[in-house]
Amino acid sequence: MGFSERLEKQPLLFGLFLGMYLVIVLGNLLIILAIGSDLHLHTPMYFFLVNLSLIDTCFICTTVPKVLGNIQTQNHTLSYTGCLVQMYFFMAFALLDDFLLAVVAYDHYVAISLALHYTMAMQPQCCLLHMGASWLCSHLLASSLALLMGRFSFCASHSIPYFFCDLVPLLKLACSDTYIFQVMMFIEATLSG
Repeated sequence: MGFSERLEKQPLLFGLFLGMYLVIVLGNLLIILAIGSDLHLHTPMYFFLVNLSLIDTCFICTTVPKVLGNIQTQNHTLSYTGCLVQMYFFMAFALLDDFLLAVVAYDHYVAISLALHYTMAMQPQCCLLHMGASWLCSHLLASSLALLMGRFSFCASHSIPYFFCDLVPLLKLACSDTYIFQVMMFIEATLSG
């Protein structure tokens, strides 16, 4: 349904969202370029920072371009498949961001508490392993929820009072039993925590 039905607010909303989107994307791209161009910054901490910037860019690209299109065209429709895909990538990049923040915290812990062993503990293979495990876990968790959501039938209104497809509004529209899905969400939240 978007943000506002009032046409006079649409240009302001479009400008605000476009401005925030461009600042975030350009800021993250500048971080990636700055770190990539300086050989002194090719350390584990900056490797994870580059990945966080890339994931942040991907994360914002899951929702904001569609929001901008909706505001500009006044067409607030999204197919069910499109909604599931958007929800999947939103969850995957949110989880990936959380996992990478945990890896960055671990990297900082090793750098401070085990300073003499840091170069041995955070070798490039170890960094790639942390990165790969984060990608794998986030996409497995997000895909399991998206696949379960894809099995629901929806008999209520097909309007979501949000500007993107999220789990809670979709669960409210489902006329299928959502108990197993909610248990799965709890288990996944516990495991990822």
